[in-house]
Amino acid sequence: MQDTFIQAYPKLLQPSVAVAGLWLAHGDEPLLSQWLIDALRPHWRAQNYAIKRIELVSVKSWQEVLSELVSQSLFDDASALIVTGNHKPDKAVIAELERFAVDAQTGAHSHSLLWLTPKQDKRAQTSKWFAPFAQYGHVIDCNLYNEQQRQQLLQIQAQQFGLTLSQEAWQLLMSHTEHHLLSAYQTLWRLSYLFAPQLMAEVDSKNTSHENPSSQPLTNVALDINDLQAALVSDAQFSVFDLSDAMLAGNSAQVAKIIFQLKATDEPTTLVLWAISKDMRQIIQLMDGQDPQALGIWRSKQGLYQQACRRHSKSQTATWPALLYKCDQAIKGLVRQPAWELLLQAALELSGQRLFKAH
Repeated sequence: MQDTFIQAYPKLLQPSVAVAGLWLAHGDEPLLSQWLIDALRPHWRAQNYAIKRIELVSVKSWQEVLSELVSQSLFDDASALIVTGNHKPDKAVIAELERFAVDAQTGAHSHSLLWLTPKQDKRAQTSKWFAPFAQYGHVIDCNLYNEQQRQQLLQIQAQQFGLTLSQEAWQLLMSHTEHHLLSAYQTLWRLSYLFAPQLMAEVDSKNTSHENPSSQPLTNVALDINDLQAALVSDAQFSVFDLSDAMLAGNSAQVAKIIFQLKATDEPTTLVLWAISKDMRQIIQLMDGQDPQALGIWRSKQGLYQQACRRHSKSQTATWPALLYKCDQAIKGLVRQPAWELLLQAALELSGQRLFKAH
């Protein structure tokens, strides 16, 4: 079964969802992949799944994936594997994945496998490795193709934050964030904190006015364009987009200042890493000769990206994937070095200020 993200996401927010079997999410918007995981995680936990991650460092890594699926913990009913990496399975693994998917459909097991990949074109979707996911599993296209889809997703997020925006407020929000999904989502997130007292008042009001408050829907706080304008003016702290601009411009002092403030305001480390890795990946792609417009880089920022490309050599950018991987490991608590130290190192590296010599 194949769905777009906008079709699949609302279904996954329902109370009960069957999650066993194969899942493939492909796209170049990391935030959608994260939302997909966030939507599946409550179902995995409710069904007592052991949630694990495996990165495909080579084709042989698929053997580790298959081994994990057949080994079941004494304390968990099943396993949910989140697989990342773009190494395609070989013929033998494809046969095993097909068998795994069919067994899940018949109820022979309850394991779940979610593979996150970059966007797959039409040719890739006709490949043999794609077939088990399309025929027996769930394929979700994690790409946004128009402004309407972006606003639909953000409206869902706003509802979860307890917010309802007028049409004028939506237009201002999208213009202010340059129609960028993550930036708009972060703004909604901050709005939910700003209007938290009003949201709590709504909850208290319903608890005191109804005998059975749990059965009553919560009325969202309605925001008009004046509310949003006031909130945007009062929101003076840095965002990951300020960090991106400073890194691309090579302003190392500003990069350090922004990182320290993001840390002080408890900005999620995963979002900071997303911003750094996105810029690093696009610089590498530009240096390989790819077209900036095809990569989705705004025209207003193409000059900054070209400026960043001129600061680096291919030998320097070759060390970036390992540094990003180390940041990810630190965020997950798998290495001792603090995550914020490594994020600062990566951000300064992108800006052109190398803290340590490459070995």
